[in-house]
Amino acid sequence: MPRMNMVQAINLALHQEMARDPSVVVMGEDVGMDEGVFRVTAGLLETFGAGRVIDTPLAESGIIGTAIGMAIAGVRPVTEMQFSGFSYLAIPQIEGNASRYRSRTQGQRTVPLVVRMPYGGGVRALEHHSESREATYAHLPGVKVVIPSGPRNARALMAAAIRDPDPVVFMEPKRSYRAFKEEVPEAEEVLPIGRAQVLQEGTDITVIAWGAMMRTAMEAVHRVEQARGASIELIDLLTISPLDVETIAASVKKTGRCVVVQEAPRNLGLASEIIAQINDRVLLWLEAPVARITGFDVVTPYFARELGYMPTPERVEAGILETLAF
Repeated sequence: MPRMNMVQAINLALHQEMARDPSVVVMGEDVGMDEGVFRVTAGLLETFGAGRVIDTPLAESGIIGTAIGMAIAGVRPVTEMQFSGFSYLAIPQIEGNASRYRSRTQGQRTVPLVVRMPYGGGVRALEHHSESREATYAHLPGVKVVIPSGPRNARALMAAAIRDPDPVVFMEPKRSYRAFKEEVPEAEEVLPIGRAQVLQEGTDITVIAWGAMMRTAMEAVHRVEQARGASIELIDLLTISPLDVETIAASVKKTGRCVVVQEAPRNLGLASEIIAQINDRVLLWLEAPVARITGFDVVTPYFARELGYMPTPERVEAGILETLAF
């Protein structure tokens, strides 16, 4: 199998899905001639032409509004927000129309729309380029929210998102875009939306993460295992809405302890919802309070200070050790 980074893997998914289904189109700012700001759409214009790879005006609300109409009419648009910080201009369309159309038509119409957006920090970008606001979109009923953590699952989840009948916000951790490579099969591969993956099984504690924080969590888990010999279960959420509560609850029921790692600010983040779900289902099996290792409740700092804001392997390691010692 060829080794690919996340950019290449998502690009492969786009090529294969557009070849498989002529109703799939790609649209957004500079996705055609310039091949996207991160080159995720490289080669698509040359292969599929301007009728299916559409450069749009710099108007996020217009991109999504147009794509919603196209989706209702039978097209499958894959839209790109150049950075997630620009996508808030499109929230009136995502929340007011895309998320509601199945309910509005009592199931007679759906909106098969993908909203791709690079998100998160760690690359020393400018303001409005480094936010981690996945909880904003996860709070919208009718919208599915997918966050891959590596090249292989990014490719398989993108295929699933394009084929889904409902709107999918596909958040791509740009810190992971070119950070590492994995073997990605050239043959078709699709992962189900709404299912987490247990990357390794353990009995002492559960560690949950998603997106770029998976690499951070994996490093911390390795350190604790080497130093303490702890048996650690590691879960990659992959989809944050709908949340795979069953996998989370089964793991925490087994281990009795849990640490949740999120890049986003602490206040009202996804970690809080995960803890609430654990309390609802397996509170009596807990042997320690569930720990949250998160970003801070401030605007993402610029440049060199950015890495001090984000969870580090050292912070996650300390949280695991503290929870094990409780």
